[in-house]
Amino acid sequence: MTHPGTLVLIMAAAVLAPLLTEGVARRLRVPLVIFEIGLGIVIGPDVLGLAHPDEVISTLSDLGLAMLIFLAGYEIDFSAIRGGTMRRALWAWLLSLAAGIGIALLISGGAMFTAFVIGTALTSTALGTVLPMLRDSGELRGPFGTVMSAFGAVGEFGPVVAMALLLSGRKPAESAVLLIAFAAITAGAVFWASRPRPEWFARLTEKTLHSSGQFAVRFVMLLLAAMLGLAEVFGLDILLGAFAAGVLTRLVLRGTAPEHGEEVFGRVEALGFGFLVPLFYIVTGIEFDLHSLLSGGRALVLLPVFLLLFLLVRGGPVYLFAPPGLAPGDRAALTLFASTCLPLVVAITTIGLDQKVLGADEAAAMVGAAMLSVLILPLLAARCRGGRGAKGSASLASTESEAW
Repeated sequence: MTHPGTLVLIMAAAVLAPLLTEGVARRLRVPLVIFEIGLGIVIGPDVLGLAHPDEVISTLSDLGLAMLIFLAGYEIDFSAIRGGTMRRALWAWLLSLAAGIGIALLISGGAMFTAFVIGTALTSTALGTVLPMLRDSGELRGPFGTVMSAFGAVGEFGPVVAMALLLSGRKPAESAVLLIAFAAITAGAVFWASRPRPEWFARLTEKTLHSSGQFAVRFVMLLLAAMLGLAEVFGLDILLGAFAAGVLTRLVLRGTAPEHGEEVFGRVEALGFGFLVPLFYIVTGIEFDLHSLLSGGRALVLLPVFLLLFLLVRGGPVYLFAPPGLAPGDRAALTLFASTCLPLVVAITTIGLDQKVLGADEAAAMVGAAMLSVLILPLLAARCRGGRGAKGSASLASTESEAW
C-alpha cells in the first residue's frame, strides 16, 4: 500500500516546480520539467531519501507517461502536416534509426539487442515536452510549429513502433502481424471517428459540460482506456495506444461539437498537466540512479557522449531533411527541438534494464543526457530563432506544400 507521505511529497514538488520556474524566469527560461525532475531527485533515495515509489506510485507514473503521449497525439493536426513535410520527417527518422543502431553496435561491442535499445532511444523526440513550449509561446499553430509537429510526431511515434517490433521479446514477424492487426483496428476507429456523430452526442456534451455529468470528458477517458487496453491485448507498448487515442480524440471532438471541443479537451489536459504528467516527471527524478552517474567512471564519460549522439543521430538527419523554405535559424531550431528527448528514453532504458541488456551506468548516462537535452536544447533553439515567434517562417507557408 502507498505511504500517503510519498504522494504528498510528490504533489508538493509538483506545486513547487512552477513557482521555481516563475522565480527564475526573469534571468533564465528553464523548462518546467527540469524542476520537476530535479525536485524528484532531491526527495528521492540518492539525496534526502524521503520518497520511495511503490507499485501504486509506479502505476500512476506509467499513466502519466501515457497521458503525455496522448496529449501529444491530440495536438498534432495531421491534415496540416501531410504531404512533403511528413515524408521528409519519415525519411529523417529512418536515417536516424539506421545511424543509431549502427553507432550503438560499436558502443555495445556488437551486442545486437543492446544496440537496438540504445539505437532506438537515440532517435526519439520529446514531442510532449516541446509542443507545450511552442504553444505557450504562441508558435504551435504557425508554420514553424506545423513543421515541428511533423518531425516531432515521427520522432515520437517511430520509436514506439520500433519498440513494438524490435524490443518486445517476440519474433519480428510475430510482432509485425500484431502491429498490423492493431493498425487495422485503429484505422477502423479513425474512420468511425471521422464520421458525423448523432445529434444527441453534441446535445449531451453541451448539457453536461458544466454539470457533474461531464459526458464528453468521460467519453475521452473511455477512449484512452480502450486504446491502452487494445495495445495491451496485442502485447504492444501502451504508448502506441495512447498516441492513437490522442489522434482519435481530436477527430471525435472536432467532428462532434467543434464549439465545445477545446473546452472539453482543456479539462482532460488539466487532469494531465495538473496531476499525472508532473507525477511521471517527478517519479522519473526519484527513480533516477544518481549514484551510478556520480560514482565516476564509465557513466560520467558516456553522459556527454550520449548528449552529442542525440544531436548527431537525431538532429543531423532532421537538419538534412528540413523543408527548404526554412530560414537558417529556424532549421537550426528545428534540429535542436527534434533532438530534445526524455520520456521515451526513460521508457526504452527501463526495457533495457528489465531485460538485462543495458547496464545501470549506461541507463543513468542516457537518462542524464536526455535531461540535459530538455534543459539546454530548447533554450538554444529559442536563441536560434531570435524570439521571432510564429511569424518568423512566413516564407515556409508557401513552400512547404511544394517541398516534394
